[in-house]
Order: sequence, then C-alpha cells, then structure tokens
Amino acid sequence: MGRAGDSVLGFAILGLLAEASLSGYDVKLRMAEPVGFFWRASHSQIYPELAKLEAGGMVVHKAVPQSGKPDKKVYEITADGLLAVREWVSLPARLGPTRDEATLKAYLSWLGERGEMAEMFRELGRKHEGQLEKYEETERWMLREWGEPEEFGARRFANYAALRRGIGFEREYAEWCRWVAEKLEGR
Repeated sequence: MGRAGDSVLGFAILGLLAEASLSGYDVKLRMAEPVGFFWRASHSQIYPELAKLEAGGMVVHKAVPQSGKPDKKVYEITADGLLAVREWVSLPARLGPTRDEATLKAYLSWLGERGEMAEMFRELGRKHEGQLEKYEETERWMLREWGEPEEFGARRFANYAALRRGIGFEREYAEWCRWVAEKLEGR
C-alpha cells in the first residue's frame, strides 16, 4: 500500500476500530484479549501506530473531556481506513519467520542439562494445556449460545475461526512439549 496502515499491527488496529470507536487504552485492552491470543502488541507499539494511521488518513480522533485528567482521544476508522483493511484482509497472508523461544531451546537442547530442560518443557506444556482449557471453555460457550458454526453469521464465524486456530495451536504445542520432555528423559 505504501501508506499508513501497511503494517500488520496497523491492520489489526483498523479491524478493531471497524468494530467500534476506541481510545488508545481500549485498543491496548483488546490487543491483550481476545486479539492477544494470536497477535501481540505493546503499549509502546500501539500509540505510535495510531499516530501513523491518523497521519495517513486511516483514522481520526475526537477529544473526550475527562474529569481531573487530560482529554481522552477516541479513535474511529475513516472510509479510507475501512477500504484499506477490507482490501488487506483478502490478500494472501505472508509466511513470516517464526520467533519461538521454546523451539530455539529445543534446537539447542544438546547444550543444556537434560533433566532441567525436560522439566522446563513439562512446565511449558502445562501452560499451553491451561490456555487450551480456556479456549475449549470459550468454544463450549459459543456453541451453546450461538448454535452450530453454519448458523453463526459472518462476525461470529470470524471469532470462532480464530478460536479454532488457537485450540489447534495450543493442543499441538502442549503435545510437542510433552514429546520433547519425554525424549529428553530418555523415554
């Protein structure tokens, strides 16, 4: 695109603003959950990206007075921003480099103490199992409240599709951690 809004974070923010007008703080909260389950961004990344999006005409803000505090900026997506995110969402996803510390540690495991490494992978596996349980609980709620995926409608289907990816990821990651731990233990 060659303009503001050409970063994945920018498109994530535009997508959130397509749902509702949000303050920078609200964007940060939504980037933590549910978006944070599959795309992370820090406070220090979000605010500069909002400024870039605004400079590029993708979003505008209005100042909302607050009692005893500076005015709050509430951002909303512009027609150009909505067009940009609609165009982007249908483009092929880039296969980017994976940056995964546990995979790097597995790759370098020959340098570590096997027992300690096995326990580290077991603990990591338990964390992924915990996240999997949360996702599966959310899935049960969605199916109970919304019916079958074929009946969801576009917005709910989008939420469910992302959740299904999270379930598969967490299940496979937990299984991989158990496998690595078992192999390190010599089983």
